[in-house]
Amino acid sequence: MKTEVKKLDSSKCEINVAVSGELVKNKFEEVFAQLAKEAKVPGFRPGKAPRDVLEKHYAPRVHEQVLKELVPDVYNQAIAAEKLDVIELPQITDVKLDRSNLSFKAVVEVMPEILVKNYKNLPIKYNVVAVTGDEVKRHIDSVKESRKAETLDDKFARSLGYPNLAELEKAVERQLFITKENQERQKVENELIENLTKGLEFKLPQGLVERQTQDMLRQTKIDLAMKGVPRDKIDEQEKAILESIQPEAKKQVKIYLVLSQIAKKENMVIDDHMPRKVMEFLLKEADWQAA
Repeated sequence: MKTEVKKLDSSKCEINVAVSGELVKNKFEEVFAQLAKEAKVPGFRPGKAPRDVLEKHYAPRVHEQVLKELVPDVYNQAIAAEKLDVIELPQITDVKLDRSNLSFKAVVEVMPEILVKNYKNLPIKYNVVAVTGDEVKRHIDSVKESRKAETLDDKFARSLGYPNLAELEKAVERQLFITKENQERQKVENELIENLTKGLEFKLPQGLVERQTQDMLRQTKIDLAMKGVPRDKIDEQEKAILESIQPEAKKQVKIYLVLSQIAKKENMVIDDHMPRKVMEFLLKEADWQAA
Protein backbone atom coordinates (compact mmCIF):
# COMPACT_ATOMS: atom_id res chain seq x y z
CA MET A 1 0.00 0.00 0.00
CA LYS A 2 1.24 3.47 -0.87
CA THR A 3 0.02 6.51 1.03
CA GLU A 4 0.78 10.17 0.57
CA VAL A 5 -0.46 12.72 3.13
CA LYS A 6 -0.85 16.38 2.26
CA LYS A 7 -1.69 18.84 5.06
CA LEU A 8 -4.44 21.20 3.86
CA ASP A 9 -4.56 23.20 7.08
CA SER A 10 -4.08 22.63 10.82
CA SER A 11 -7.16 20.40 11.07
CA LYS A 12 -7.53 18.88 7.60
CA CYS A 13 -5.44 16.41 5.57
CA GLU A 14 -5.67 14.86 2.13
CA ILE A 15 -4.53 11.24 1.84
CA ASN A 16 -3.81 9.64 -1.51
CA VAL A 17 -3.98 5.86 -1.20
CA ALA A 18 -3.05 3.17 -3.71
CA VAL A 19 -2.97 -0.61 -3.38
CA SER A 20 -2.27 -3.25 -5.98
CA GLY A 21 -1.61 -6.93 -6.44
CA GLU A 22 -2.85 -9.81 -4.32
CA LEU A 23 -4.96 -7.75 -1.90
CA VAL A 24 -7.23 -6.49 -4.68
CA LYS A 25 -7.22 -9.76 -6.65
CA ASN A 26 -8.08 -11.79 -3.55
CA LYS A 27 -10.99 -9.50 -2.68
CA PHE A 28 -12.47 -10.00 -6.17
CA GLU A 29 -12.05 -13.78 -5.79
CA GLU A 30 -13.68 -13.67 -2.36
CA VAL A 31 -16.70 -11.71 -3.62
CA PHE A 32 -17.09 -13.96 -6.68
CA ALA A 33 -16.88 -17.06 -4.47
CA GLN A 34 -19.63 -15.74 -2.21
CA LEU A 35 -21.75 -14.75 -5.22
CA ALA A 36 -21.36 -18.21 -6.77
CA LYS A 37 -23.09 -19.74 -3.72
CA GLU A 38 -26.07 -17.40 -3.94
CA ALA A 39 -26.49 -16.44 -7.59
CA LYS A 40 -29.55 -17.69 -9.46
CA VAL A 41 -28.54 -18.04 -13.09
CA PRO A 42 -31.09 -19.46 -15.56
CA GLY A 43 -30.06 -22.94 -16.71
CA PHE A 44 -27.81 -23.64 -13.73
CA ARG A 45 -28.39 -24.99 -10.28
CA PRO A 46 -27.49 -22.61 -7.38
CA GLY A 47 -23.75 -22.59 -6.89
CA LYS A 48 -23.04 -24.37 -10.19
CA ALA A 49 -22.83 -21.45 -12.64
CA PRO A 50 -19.34 -21.27 -14.24
CA ARG A 51 -17.12 -18.24 -13.69
CA ASP A 52 -17.48 -16.84 -17.22
CA VAL A 53 -21.28 -16.82 -16.83
CA LEU A 54 -21.01 -15.06 -13.49
CA GLU A 55 -18.64 -12.52 -15.04
CA LYS A 56 -21.13 -11.84 -17.81
CA HIS A 57 -24.14 -11.39 -15.53
CA TYR A 58 -22.68 -10.00 -12.33
CA ALA A 59 -19.41 -8.14 -13.05
CA PRO A 60 -20.84 -4.66 -12.19
CA ARG A 61 -22.37 -5.97 -8.96
CA VAL A 62 -19.09 -7.61 -7.94
CA HIS A 63 -17.19 -4.41 -8.74
CA GLU A 64 -19.56 -2.44 -6.49
CA GLN A 65 -19.29 -4.96 -3.65
CA VAL A 66 -15.48 -4.99 -3.82
CA LEU A 67 -15.49 -1.20 -3.54
CA LYS A 68 -17.90 -1.33 -0.59
CA GLU A 69 -15.71 -3.80 1.31
CA LEU A 70 -12.21 -2.83 0.23
CA VAL A 71 -12.25 0.98 0.44
CA PRO A 72 -13.08 1.14 4.19
CA ASP A 73 -10.52 -1.57 4.97
CA VAL A 74 -7.74 0.11 3.00
CA TYR A 75 -8.70 3.55 4.37
CA ASN A 76 -8.45 2.31 7.98
CA GLN A 77 -5.09 0.69 7.24
CA ALA A 78 -3.83 3.96 5.75
CA ILE A 79 -5.00 5.98 8.78
CA ALA A 80 -3.28 3.54 11.13
CA ALA A 81 -0.08 3.50 9.05
CA GLU A 82 0.13 7.30 9.00
CA LYS A 83 -0.90 7.57 12.69
CA LEU A 84 -3.56 10.17 11.88
CA ASP A 85 -5.92 11.17 14.69
CA VAL A 86 -9.07 11.43 12.58
CA ILE A 87 -12.15 12.97 14.23
CA GLU A 88 -14.71 12.97 11.41
CA LEU A 89 -15.80 10.65 8.62
CA PRO A 90 -13.71 11.06 5.44
CA GLN A 91 -14.72 12.52 2.10
CA ILE A 92 -13.71 9.85 -0.42
CA THR A 93 -13.18 10.93 -4.04
CA ASP A 94 -11.30 9.93 -7.19
CA VAL A 95 -11.93 6.21 -6.65
CA LYS A 96 -10.40 3.95 -9.31
CA LEU A 97 -10.66 0.17 -9.27
CA ASP A 98 -9.71 -2.59 -11.66
CA ARG A 99 -9.01 -6.28 -11.08
CA SER A 100 -5.59 -5.64 -9.52
CA ASN A 101 -5.46 -1.95 -8.49
CA LEU A 102 -7.38 0.37 -6.19
CA SER A 103 -6.70 4.04 -5.59
CA PHE A 104 -8.65 6.89 -4.01
CA LYS A 105 -8.31 10.22 -2.28
CA ALA A 106 -9.61 10.86 1.25
CA VAL A 107 -9.97 14.29 2.83
CA VAL A 108 -10.18 13.98 6.62
CA GLU A 109 -10.47 16.27 9.59
CA VAL A 110 -7.87 15.50 12.22
CA MET A 111 -7.30 16.54 15.78
CA PRO A 112 -5.58 19.96 15.72
CA GLU A 113 -2.39 20.49 17.66
CA ILE A 114 -3.39 21.72 21.10
CA LEU A 115 -0.61 22.66 23.49
CA VAL A 116 -2.33 21.86 26.78
CA LYS A 117 0.34 22.10 29.47
CA ASN A 118 -0.47 23.18 33.01
CA TYR A 119 -3.80 21.47 33.50
CA LYS A 120 -3.07 20.22 37.01
CA ASN A 121 -3.28 22.46 40.08
CA LEU A 122 -5.58 24.89 38.34
CA PRO A 123 -6.85 27.45 40.89
CA ILE A 124 -10.48 27.12 41.96
CA LYS A 125 -12.24 29.50 44.33
CA TYR A 126 -15.20 27.99 46.12
CA ASN A 127 -17.84 29.33 48.49
CA VAL A 128 -19.05 27.35 51.47
CA VAL A 129 -22.74 26.66 50.84
CA ALA A 130 -25.19 27.59 53.58
CA VAL A 131 -28.91 28.33 53.84
CA THR A 132 -30.19 31.00 56.23
CA GLY A 133 -33.44 30.99 58.16
CA ASP A 134 -34.56 34.09 56.22
CA GLU A 135 -34.15 32.23 52.92
CA VAL A 136 -36.27 29.35 54.19
CA LYS A 137 -38.93 31.78 55.42
CA ARG A 138 -39.02 33.70 52.12
CA HIS A 139 -39.43 30.48 50.17
CA ILE A 140 -42.27 29.21 52.36
CA ASP A 141 -43.94 32.64 52.24
CA SER A 142 -43.89 32.55 48.42
CA VAL A 143 -45.53 29.10 48.48
CA LYS A 144 -48.12 30.42 50.95
CA GLU A 145 -48.93 33.33 48.65
CA SER A 146 -49.19 31.16 45.56
CA ARG A 147 -51.63 28.90 47.39
CA LYS A 148 -53.47 31.89 48.90
CA ALA A 149 -53.21 30.36 52.35
CA GLU A 150 -54.11 32.54 55.35
CA THR A 151 -51.70 31.21 57.96
CA LEU A 152 -48.43 29.32 58.19
CA ASP A 153 -49.11 26.50 60.58
CA ASP A 154 -49.09 22.71 60.86
CA LYS A 155 -52.28 22.45 58.79
CA PHE A 156 -50.62 24.36 55.96
CA ALA A 157 -47.59 22.03 56.18
CA ARG A 158 -49.87 18.97 56.02
CA SER A 159 -51.52 20.32 52.87
CA LEU A 160 -48.06 20.10 51.29
CA GLY A 161 -47.45 16.56 52.55
CA TYR A 162 -45.47 17.24 55.76
CA PRO A 163 -46.59 16.34 59.31
CA ASN A 164 -45.90 19.80 60.72
CA LEU A 165 -44.38 23.20 59.98
CA ALA A 166 -40.99 22.27 61.45
CA GLU A 167 -40.64 19.33 59.03
CA LEU A 168 -41.67 21.54 56.13
CA GLU A 169 -38.97 24.05 57.08
CA LYS A 170 -36.35 21.26 57.23
CA ALA A 171 -37.40 19.98 53.80
CA VAL A 172 -37.25 23.47 52.28
CA GLU A 173 -33.81 24.01 53.83
CA ARG A 174 -32.58 20.73 52.26
CA GLN A 175 -34.00 21.68 48.85
CA LEU A 176 -32.44 25.15 48.95
CA PHE A 177 -29.11 23.66 50.04
CA ILE A 178 -29.09 21.18 47.14
CA THR A 179 -29.98 23.94 44.67
CA LYS A 180 -27.23 26.21 45.98
CA GLU A 181 -24.74 23.33 46.03
CA ASN A 182 -25.48 22.47 42.39
CA GLN A 183 -25.11 26.12 41.40
CA GLU A 184 -21.77 26.35 43.21
CA ARG A 185 -20.54 23.14 41.56
CA GLN A 186 -21.51 24.49 38.14
CA LYS A 187 -19.72 27.76 38.89
CA VAL A 188 -16.59 25.86 39.93
CA GLU A 189 -16.63 23.75 36.73
CA ASN A 190 -17.16 26.84 34.56
CA GLU A 191 -14.24 28.57 36.29
CA LEU A 192 -12.06 25.51 35.79
CA ILE A 193 -12.88 25.38 32.07
CA GLU A 194 -12.22 29.11 31.77
CA ASN A 195 -8.76 28.72 33.33
CA LEU A 196 -8.05 25.65 31.23
CA THR A 197 -8.91 27.15 27.84
CA LYS A 198 -7.67 30.70 28.46
CA GLY A 199 -5.01 31.59 25.90
CA LEU A 200 -5.45 28.35 23.92
CA GLU A 201 -6.03 29.27 20.28
CA PHE A 202 -6.35 26.69 17.50
CA LYS A 203 -8.43 26.15 14.37
CA LEU A 204 -11.63 24.27 15.10
CA PRO A 205 -12.50 21.41 12.71
CA GLN A 206 -15.45 22.73 10.70
CA GLY A 207 -17.17 19.35 10.54
CA LEU A 208 -17.32 19.10 14.32
CA VAL A 209 -18.61 22.66 14.64
CA GLU A 210 -21.29 22.02 12.03
CA ARG A 211 -22.41 18.80 13.71
CA GLN A 212 -22.59 20.46 17.14
CA THR A 213 -24.49 23.42 15.67
CA GLN A 214 -27.05 21.12 14.02
CA ASP A 215 -27.50 19.14 17.27
CA MET A 216 -28.13 22.36 19.17
CA LEU A 217 -30.50 23.60 16.46
CA ARG A 218 -32.54 20.40 16.65
CA GLN A 219 -32.76 20.64 20.44
CA THR A 220 -33.77 24.31 20.29
CA LYS A 221 -36.54 23.49 17.80
CA ILE A 222 -37.81 20.70 20.07
CA ASP A 223 -37.79 23.06 23.08
CA LEU A 224 -39.75 25.71 21.16
CA ALA A 225 -42.27 23.16 19.89
CA MET A 226 -42.83 21.88 23.45
CA LYS A 227 -43.53 25.47 24.51
CA GLY A 228 -46.28 25.59 21.91
CA VAL A 229 -44.55 27.66 19.21
CA PRO A 230 -46.06 26.74 15.79
CA ARG A 231 -43.77 24.89 13.37
CA ASP A 232 -43.95 27.59 10.69
CA LYS A 233 -42.84 30.20 13.24
CA ILE A 234 -39.95 27.98 14.30
CA ASP A 235 -38.88 27.55 10.66
CA GLU A 236 -39.03 31.33 10.17
CA GLN A 237 -36.65 31.76 13.11
CA GLU A 238 -34.14 29.11 11.98
CA LYS A 239 -31.58 31.54 10.56
CA ALA A 240 -31.68 33.70 13.68
CA ILE A 241 -31.44 30.62 15.91
CA LEU A 242 -28.38 29.38 14.00
CA GLU A 243 -26.64 32.75 14.40
CA SER A 244 -27.39 32.83 18.11
CA ILE A 245 -26.18 29.28 18.89
CA GLN A 246 -23.04 29.19 16.73
CA PRO A 247 -20.75 30.91 19.29
CA GLU A 248 -21.83 28.39 21.96
CA ALA A 249 -21.37 25.49 19.51
CA LYS A 250 -17.79 26.63 18.80
CA LYS A 251 -17.12 27.00 22.51
CA GLN A 252 -18.39 23.48 23.25
CA VAL A 253 -16.28 21.97 20.44
CA LYS A 254 -13.20 23.79 21.75
CA ILE A 255 -13.80 22.49 25.27
CA TYR A 256 -14.38 18.94 23.99
CA LEU A 257 -11.11 18.95 22.01
CA VAL A 258 -9.11 20.30 24.95
CA LEU A 259 -10.59 17.65 27.26
CA SER A 260 -9.81 14.99 24.61
CA GLN A 261 -6.19 16.10 24.54
CA ILE A 262 -5.93 15.78 28.32
CA ALA A 263 -7.63 12.37 28.17
CA LYS A 264 -4.93 11.16 25.75
CA LYS A 265 -2.14 12.51 27.92
CA GLU A 266 -3.64 10.68 30.92
CA ASN A 267 -4.34 7.48 28.93
CA MET A 268 -8.10 7.72 29.34
CA VAL A 269 -10.55 6.03 26.98
CA ILE A 270 -12.14 8.40 24.45
CA ASP A 271 -15.83 7.56 24.69
CA ASP A 272 -19.13 9.26 25.57
CA HIS A 273 -18.11 9.41 29.24
CA MET A 274 -14.73 11.03 28.51
CA PRO A 275 -15.68 14.70 29.20
CA ARG A 276 -17.13 13.89 32.62
CA LYS A 277 -14.16 11.65 33.55
CA VAL A 278 -11.65 14.34 32.57
CA MET A 279 -13.59 16.98 34.53
CA GLU A 280 -13.55 14.72 37.62
CA PHE A 281 -9.78 14.26 37.16
CA LEU A 282 -9.18 18.03 36.81
CA LEU A 283 -11.32 18.81 39.86
CA LYS A 284 -9.42 16.23 41.89
CA GLU A 285 -6.07 17.71 40.81
CA ALA A 286 -7.12 21.38 41.19
CA ASP A 287 -5.86 23.87 43.76
CA TRP A 288 -8.99 24.56 45.83
CA GLN A 289 -9.07 27.94 47.58
CA ALA A 290 -11.84 29.25 49.83
CA ALA A 291 -13.31 32.47 48.44
